[in-house]
Amino acid sequence: MRAHQIMARHVITVTTETSILDAAKLMMDHHISGLPVVDVAGRLVGILSESDFLRRSEIGTQRRRGRWFQFLLGSGYAASDFVHERGQKVGEIMSCDPVTVTEETPLPDLVDLMEKKGVKRLPVMSDGRLVGLVTRADLLRAVASIAHQVPDPTADDEHIHDRIVRALDGANWCPLGLQVSVRDGVVHLRGVILDERARQAAIVAAENAAGVKEVHDHLCYVDTYSGFYIQSAEDERAGTAKAAKETVG
Repeated sequence: MRAHQIMARHVITVTTETSILDAAKLMMDHHISGLPVVDVAGRLVGILSESDFLRRSEIGTQRRRGRWFQFLLGSGYAASDFVHERGQKVGEIMSCDPVTVTEETPLPDLVDLMEKKGVKRLPVMSDGRLVGLVTRADLLRAVASIAHQVPDPTADDEHIHDRIVRALDGANWCPLGLQVSVRDGVVHLRGVILDERARQAAIVAAENAAGVKEVHDHLCYVDTYSGFYIQSAEDERAGTAKAAKETVG
């Protein structure tokens, strides 16, 4: 999937001359956490986000720096802080030089950019024009939409088994002596893990196979130093229930 497949096309924008009060009202009225900022020619020049309202004199949250720290930073930082805390126009408090993407940017690249740059939204550009906006909410909707995909007609037990084995094969956390059994879409995993984190990874790999209805964990953990053995929580519960039943019987 690419940016143009999930982006919002009708983007609400503000200009550098928009008052911060009007911008804040827009964000609240439309339930959005950020706004692209354009100049009089419609060119993207910045992004206004909720974080730009954190340090404001109106609510007494302006940044407080010690005198020695202010001396080290220089007067320019203090002047910038003053403008950001008391500016009345969007252009005075917005984040400049926004990170942008194109309509053809793949989703993995979008996520990488959001993580590396610490941003929640990415303007989508085409020929220098703002044509859309991708937010984290759009990625969430993309994940949710997968649930509505057409089921795989080849998702029978044999295919499910093969897909799970292929998904686990070669992974350095793959359970030792892995055994995968499938019946009517219900998967049972058996084998030995040397790290508890491999348990969840194996379960997730099985859950991701098309046609899987549920996954049962029979993987056992073995400590390589002591040889200490721990069975899965599911097997432990089953064993306790069986012992209690035999006691009653």
